[in-house]
Amino acid sequence: MTSPAAPAFFPAIVIGAGISGLACAYTLRQRGIDAQLFEASERAGGVIRSVARDGFLFELGPQSFNLTESLRKLSRELRIEAEILSAPAKLPRYLLLDGQLAPAPLSPPAFITSPLFSGSTKWSVLRDVLGHSRPAADTAAGGESVAHFVRRKFGDELLEKLVGPFVSGIYAGDPEKLELRSAFPQLFAAENARGSIIRGLLRAKRRGGKTPTLVTFEHGNQTLGDALAGNLGPALHLGVAATIVTVSPFGARGRFLVHFAKSQESSAAANSVYADHVIIATPASAAGKLLGNLDEALPRLLGSVEYAPVAVVSLGYRRTAITNSLHGFGFLAPRSSRLRILGCVWNSSLFPGRAPEEAVLVTSFVGGAFDKAACQLPATDLEGLVHQELRRILGISEAPIGSNVQVWSHAIPQYDLGHYRRAQTLQQKLAAFPGLALAGNYLDGPAVGAVVDRAIRLADYVLDGPTR
Repeated sequence: MTSPAAPAFFPAIVIGAGISGLACAYTLRQRGIDAQLFEASERAGGVIRSVARDGFLFELGPQSFNLTESLRKLSRELRIEAEILSAPAKLPRYLLLDGQLAPAPLSPPAFITSPLFSGSTKWSVLRDVLGHSRPAADTAAGGESVAHFVRRKFGDELLEKLVGPFVSGIYAGDPEKLELRSAFPQLFAAENARGSIIRGLLRAKRRGGKTPTLVTFEHGNQTLGDALAGNLGPALHLGVAATIVTVSPFGARGRFLVHFAKSQESSAAANSVYADHVIIATPASAAGKLLGNLDEALPRLLGSVEYAPVAVVSLGYRRTAITNSLHGFGFLAPRSSRLRILGCVWNSSLFPGRAPEEAVLVTSFVGGAFDKAACQLPATDLEGLVHQELRRILGISEAPIGSNVQVWSHAIPQYDLGHYRRAQTLQQKLAAFPGLALAGNYLDGPAVGAVVDRAIRLADYVLDGPTR
């Protein structure tokens, strides 16, 4: 797959073939727009990668995802819906507290009856149900932090034992720095609309229908990216790096001129392509570099998005080597546990085919905002570190029989204080360039469903004009 021959014009160009770019280009082509997708690396799919080895199926990025309606529809269109595997309903999630795994109370009744929390913390939850509060006012730094919100509403204990670990599980981030309105907009909206987090969330749940099911594919999450890439065919150009986006010269066909890095296989003329619509689906800093010629503020705004590094360490064991039954989703570890593991997913308890017969697979996450240095360790050190910490928690008596270590230096974008203002400013800046749009996990949430939803909305933007 190479650069298109010059001269070239396309109604739409998508830059970046992660799941955002793949879904956007696919949707555009399904709706009759000749969209072309360009990716600098030699593979599509971004951080969603699955590797089968020695009978284990390792997920190098997200371990699973919530099956939203858009993802279900997409899977049906790609004819991979039959390969979807659903996790067992109501599997417990655990918290590591005082060296022991305890079921996390994830509903108001479970929370009230849980022995993990004091009477004052339980009363704060009842107070939220019965009372009324308003979101805190923004400060010069930005909106209210997740930590400030939890302390204001429920106290330190809930932050330390429950919310902090879940923030690490989703963002690998620091609740003192994450902005509530950006990182957890449902909580902000619930308090703003109903004066109560619990009443607001229950109302949203009634309106939104069923809770999405946790799923993967029979042969791994990469099935989705592969199916999208295969559908695009020659419209997907791998190993072609975009370098800068400029406004087209007066009288030229197309509103934008996209420049690509020269290669020995292409002529000089083939390194510029005209387009009416350009959708940037790269990480934030790369998007800023591409757009610097349009507005000098864009590299600064996009470059200010921080990413937390994460090491994904998957270890396989003989089933008889672990005393814990592994009945559950996995566990999260609060900072007070003094572990370097942020959390652990019990893959083979969630889905079949993740490990050989009589073996199990567990995947742990190390690094994040509090331990960036961990992601600089050699793979063998990371494997040994995780094994030693799991050995005590799960009762492991033998060395792993299978392993995989994947380090992502820019794994998860941090929706830090000021992120909402930054997003609003970006939207205003882009309004000066009709046809230009941003996709990616640094805008509406890092979940697979969230980035696919945004990609589909951007396809609507190309067809119908801006709606937001």
